[in-house]
Amino acid sequence: MKAEYINPFLESARMVIEQMVQIRPSTGQLALKDIKFVDHHVWIQIGLTGQMTGDIVFGFSETVALKIISAMMGGFVLTEIDDLGRSAISELGNMISGNASTMLYNQGVHVDITPPRVIDLSHLESRRALTVPLIMDGIGEMEIQVLIA
Repeated sequence: MKAEYINPFLESARMVIEQMVQIRPSTGQLALKDIKFVDHHVWIQIGLTGQMTGDIVFGFSETVALKIISAMMGGFVLTEIDDLGRSAISELGNMISGNASTMLYNQGVHVDITPPRVIDLSHLESRRALTVPLIMDGIGEMEIQVLIA
């Protein structure tokens, strides 16, 4: 697992969130840790194939996800994550990963991404991952987890 693989995802996440949510996130501390998927969170998984294989997982508390979805929808306040909300937050993960795969390609690393999916916690196992939080003032944190095989 190489730490430099997470940088395009961090850079892309900062750009996409700034465009979609109008907030410039700051980066927390990079860590290698056992990830734990917890309840009352939204987990978006995007698979990587090609020269990099594995998964990128974006994690948000439900409260943070609702704030991001509401901002993406022009300020329309949501009180629960419905199908439209899951679609919006999945698309955020897709935009971040698509931009990151382009950055990786420009660095000579050819990678394709799978469509995003909201993860069902009952089918997950704990794994080690490179993780880094993005801190969004007034919204909360989003965690990016890179699980490279």
